[in-house]
Parts: sequence; structure tokens; C-alpha cells
Amino acid sequence: MSRFQLHLYSVTGTVVVFIFSLWANEQIFTHSQFVRGVNWIYLPAGIRLLSTLLLGADGALGLLIASWIVNFAYFFPNDIVRSLAGGIIATAAPYGVYRLSRELWGLQSSLANLTAKRLLILVLAYSIASPLLHHIWFVLRGDTQNIVERFLAMVIGDLTGTLIVIYTLKGLLSLLPRRRIARPAEPGSS
Repeated sequence: MSRFQLHLYSVTGTVVVFIFSLWANEQIFTHSQFVRGVNWIYLPAGIRLLSTLLLGADGALGLLIASWIVNFAYFFPNDIVRSLAGGIIATAAPYGVYRLSRELWGLQSSLANLTAKRLLILVLAYSIASPLLHHIWFVLRGDTQNIVERFLAMVIGDLTGTLIVIYTLKGLLSLLPRRRIARPAEPGSS
């Protein structure tokens, strides 16, 4: 497989998984919507962080495309500026947290040095960064109605959604059979 194909599959896969997570969130947590686009439980937030951690820039590009698709087609079809900005903000927050973790901790592409503590810090940082960037945008646009409530709802939604996605994936991965590492035979044994 060529590098181009790998990038294309990574971006396309991110688009599909993100849109599926949004659909699943709408089906499962339809009752948890604070206002349109702000949920008390928001699974796509977990996909955003996971995509950037696993795929870096490819994941971010896939998120940008997916965010624009859902913003233009579903959330804000009559507001081009909000759709464009919303997609950029939704992508900038998880990618920014990912890049910051690479700078601060030397996070490797393999995630080999991503400890449980660091992952929790990333989840918390992302769960604050995304709502913060969105709400800065809202304030710049003059949309300050219920700003504190919306911010808190978004932080809680992003945090719960991200934790659900991360720990569901961790649980599923723990079900996979572990590879046994062959140990060298002890001297004198047959």
C-alpha cells in the first residue's frame, strides 16, 4: 500500500467513524441535548481526540471534512460562516491538544509513552479546550445567551463522551487475545 493510499484511508476512515459516532450519539442520547449541537453526553468528542492521537494530521483532516459535512448538511445549513468556523474549531481543539502533548511529553506516534495518567490529562485538556474555543467564537459573534450554562454543558458532554469512547475501546482491546512472547529455554532443559 502506498503512503498516499494509507493517508486516504486514514482520512476517509476518520470521516466515516466520526459521522457514525454522531449518528449513534443522536440515537442513544437524543434526550441529553442542552441546545442544538451541545449534549450532556457527546460521543463524537471521544472520536475527535482518539482520531488525532492515533492518526495525527490525517485524523485532523478527516475531522475537518466530517465536521464541515455535518455542519453544512445538518446543524447549520443556512449559516455558512458558523459551519466553516465550527468545523475548524472542532478540529483545532483535539489536534492542538495532540500537538501540545507531543511537545510537552515527546508523545510518540506509536503512543508507547502515553500513560494512563497522561491520557486522562489529555481527555481533561481536550474537554476544556474544545468548549473554550467554541465559546470564544460565540462571544466574538455576540452570542452570549446562557454562555456559562452552555460552556459547562459542553465540558461535561465532551468529558463524558470522551471517557465513554476511550474506556469502551480499552475494554474491547482487553478482550483480544494477547500474544505470548516466546521465552528462551532454560539451559539444561529439553
